Amino acid sequence: MRTFTGVDDLAGAVGQPLGPGPWERIDQHRVDLFADATDDHQWIHTDPVRAAAGPYGGTIAHGYLTLSLLPALVGRLYRVDGVRLGVNYGLNRVRFPAPVRVGGAVRATATILGVTPVDGGAQLVTTVVVDSDTGGKPVCVAETVSRLYPEPAR
Repeated sequence: MRTFTGVDDLAGAVGQPLGPGPWERIDQHRVDLFADATDDHQWIHTDPVRAAAGPYGGTIAHGYLTLSLLPALVGRLYRVDGVRLGVNYGLNRVRFPAPVRVGGAVRATATILGVTPVDGGAQLVTTVVVDSDTGGKPVCVAETVSRLYPEPAR
């Protein structure tokens, strides 16, 4: 975990890789809960028996489940002191080059692409690459956009 003393310190890390972070196991229960939350019950995610004979040899996590883990995975890589609020502002690009097999684990590496001023704070653009413990291609590559708002001056 890297700690930045503020947004200016974070801006000094543009281009530097952060991580990889710790592994996070993806179990069937988590996948089933995500399926319930999103009404996406496709058998490749939720039916281990049918999926065993499918293209992946078992169930796989939803790509959007992997994407939804980015705040937690990246939150284990760094923190920025002096920030009262951080919000997900959007995504510039997202790809899921490989599946996450249920029972496997994922971890993230991030590279800060830019930190620019916005009204009342800063906009942070980061490339996040999520790998699985099965190796091969990344399971998610996303360019994230966040807004960071500092603590008020005292």
